[in-house]
Amino acid sequence: MIPACLPPRDVSRPKRPPPPGACDTHAHVFGPAAKFPYAADRSYTPPDAPLDKYLGMLDAIGFARGVLVQGSAHGHDNAAMLDALAQRPERLRGVAVADGEVSPETLREWNRIGVRGLRFNHFFRDGQLHYRGGVPLAAAKRLAPVMEELGWHLQLWIDVKDLPDTIPELKSLGLPVVIDHMGRTDARAGTATAGFQSLLRAVGDGWCWAKLSGAHRISRQAPDYPDARPFHEALVAANPERLVWGGDWPHPRIEGEMPDAGHLFELFQMWTPDGATQHRILVTNPANLYGFPN
Repeated sequence: MIPACLPPRDVSRPKRPPPPGACDTHAHVFGPAAKFPYAADRSYTPPDAPLDKYLGMLDAIGFARGVLVQGSAHGHDNAAMLDALAQRPERLRGVAVADGEVSPETLREWNRIGVRGLRFNHFFRDGQLHYRGGVPLAAAKRLAPVMEELGWHLQLWIDVKDLPDTIPELKSLGLPVVIDHMGRTDARAGTATAGFQSLLRAVGDGWCWAKLSGAHRISRQAPDYPDARPFHEALVAANPERLVWGGDWPHPRIEGEMPDAGHLFELFQMWTPDGATQHRILVTNPANLYGFPN
């Protein structure tokens, strides 16, 4: 039985809106299944979360721009995400999934539509990749030359406990690297672990980016996730020039209470009190990373 995900909550409007040009850099569109079927070999069945619902969420929070990340429920079929990019090219960019067999011509066409990176799965549980439908990191070696040609980055879904052993492979590819969800660790382990410290060094050295997203994935203390805050603050202290923010809407396969994307953004504001730093993370950095006009 493939587990079904809960639908996202209604989004609350934040008390203070984001700055003009702000970008939500991590979200998914799913379905509608009648038009964009889900992969038969998937780890979960999401609720239909099509483009119009995503744009409604962006509008409610006040974001001008968004980045859609291919969700594993659609496997390697990027059609739903690519269709959304084609409909709103001025507002959206994408991160796709592709195995080593995809042609350079296909990647170049995706670049024209608005794709700016590829996502790879290096997230293990009990020695197995945790999500079906992702592409293992090993495929990146074959794709890296075309990714470099296009100016793309490599987005990595990884638990930072595995990052120290993975860094040599990542550096050998010669691509910018973006780590999902603050390293998707368990907040109860604290920030002093070897894995999270390796992420701080990578971000501090500037060759690696991190998403200030997923507080609701590393913490079990909904709705304010206080034990996730030290991870956020440590990354901001390490290098705010290599950070972006994302809400992870519609929060697929969430363990625990369904978050409110508007409240997640208010936590970002609370945990990043400096206005100039907020602007860099929300506006300047994503414009540079995803190729939005400044």
